Amino acid sequence: MTTDLWLEHLAQFLVRAKKHTYAGDGREVPPERPGFKELEYKEGDWEYRDSYAGFYFAPGQEIVRYQCIPRWAMAYSGGMRPEYHKNREFAKQTFAFLKRALLLVDESMPFRGPTHFQDGDYKYIFEVTGDITDFNGVEHIFCNNHYVFEQSCMGGLIINK
Repeated sequence: MTTDLWLEHLAQFLVRAKKHTYAGDGREVPPERPGFKELEYKEGDWEYRDSYAGFYFAPGQEIVRYQCIPRWAMAYSGGMRPEYHKNREFAKQTFAFLKRALLLVDESMPFRGPTHFQDGDYKYIFEVTGDITDFNGVEHIFCNNHYVFEQSCMGGLIINK
């Protein structure tokens, strides 16, 4: 398989995996790292695992293995702005909106959500540089024009010896 074709398959798999895990309320699996919540999606030779800890602020990592070898990773960190850390119901509403945004992930940018998404009082903005091989990004959520959530991400291909 050529590199371009493999990257195309990776992007397609990432979109399916993301829609079947956190954004799609996928199944939780026993964690590889104690204390973390982990979600998994498998399809043939492909395996995706999303692992994070926390609630209001929840850093984590996504790993794609192909034929049991780690091939792609993304780390992320962030969450609700500190002034909202005591408002569990508002955080739950914000995370429900985040999941709606993340369900719009596509193959051209298979990291998080779209560059812009609005639904009711909520607005999602994702800025990213790079591509599937090497990228950095930050997403923001606003509710009634108040800045309520921020998360940074970075990742790309894992290059072995």
